[in-house]
Amino acid sequence: MGKKNKNKADEPQQVTKTETEIILDLLEKTLNIEGDVVEFGCYRGDTSVLMKRLLEKQNSEKILWLYDSFEGLPAKTREDSSVAGDQFQAGELLVTKREVIEKFKRNGLRLPKIKKGFFEDLNPEEDVPAKISFAFLDGDLYTSIKTSLKLVENRIEKGGIIIVHDYNNPELPGSSRAVDEWLKTHPSKNLEVKETLAIIR
Repeated sequence: MGKKNKNKADEPQQVTKTETEIILDLLEKTLNIEGDVVEFGCYRGDTSVLMKRLLEKQNSEKILWLYDSFEGLPAKTREDSSVAGDQFQAGELLVTKREVIEKFKRNGLRLPKIKKGFFEDLNPEEDVPAKISFAFLDGDLYTSIKTSLKLVENRIEKGGIIIVHDYNNPELPGSSRAVDEWLKTHPSKNLEVKETLAIIR
């Protein structure tokens, strides 16, 4: 999966090649909009590296902010209940902050701002940029997606884009439920679905 790299270990594993191309294309389309770029749930930093590479290639001054617990997934709620997703238990998908930092160094990229912690423990005023042009939310579970949407909703600039991963993924139903609930309270927002990406404008 993912774009060809010298190091196969750096290729995206959780996001498909097509989804990666969509994310990068939409990121590029928001480069002229004021605000920074955020990724909630960076995991190993696969898409993070590709987004940072695009920003540097385009000489963009936007800051890339990455958020992850670096303790694996939190506990599920009833909204996440799915027989298909039994493998996604608390503590799964654990990587360390050091692994992500080393990935950026291997790729010769400047380090982004990396915030360690569960999303609900973040301080919105200190830990999240005041203006956001592009947000990629990949928290997998209901509470994580709901919280990250709340953190970015009032900071997305006009013309900015929010992308939520795992929409309509039967293994992670909480993602769709969080998005659908959020959209009901934000009727001015438009949803487009490509692959398992919920693209919100």
